[in-house]
Amino acid sequence: MSIDAMVGHLRSSWGWIVLRGLVAIVFGALAFAWPGLTLAALIFVWGGYAIADGVFALVAGFRIRDGGKPMWTLVVVGLAGIAAGLLTFMWPGMTALVLLAFIASWALATGIFQIVAAFRFRKLIQNEWLLIFSGLLSVVFGVLMLARPGAGALAVAWIIGWYAVLYGALLVMLGFRVRGILHTVIPKPA
Repeated sequence: MSIDAMVGHLRSSWGWIVLRGLVAIVFGALAFAWPGLTLAALIFVWGGYAIADGVFALVAGFRIRDGGKPMWTLVVVGLAGIAAGLLTFMWPGMTALVLLAFIASWALATGIFQIVAAFRFRKLIQNEWLLIFSGLLSVVFGVLMLARPGAGALAVAWIIGWYAVLYGALLVMLGFRVRGILHTVIPKPA
């Protein structure tokens, strides 16, 4: 697939990147607004977020083509998010430690695949550091969650809130960066 064709797919899909970021920011704001939520409520809110993020990543993965094929890294991120959310709703009685390990594993996988995707975007945009940084943030978040699983639910809510807001802000910035670059690479038709 040519660079022009891939840029065309990105042009029509930049909004999905921004939407993923906005959903993450809203989720983070909810975690800050209600840090005293019971663990059960936190589980359901996180499950909903994981499914929404997974759907948005999956749609973007199929809309953005790489050599005529869907961008597999985003497809994997999307499927992992949907699976993580569905499993959370199927077993809401999981212990806090199992949920933390589950969230940490999801963050690690998402971060790794986003870093891989950033190297694919290098051909199309400059300063792909936003996607690399959001991937690194996910990896660091996952490692911290695995290293300190015994933290209290309140601390976990704040950690998740900060992660979601920072991650979302980076995705929103990336989406608008892609949109801005695409307008300079391929001018809009008259």
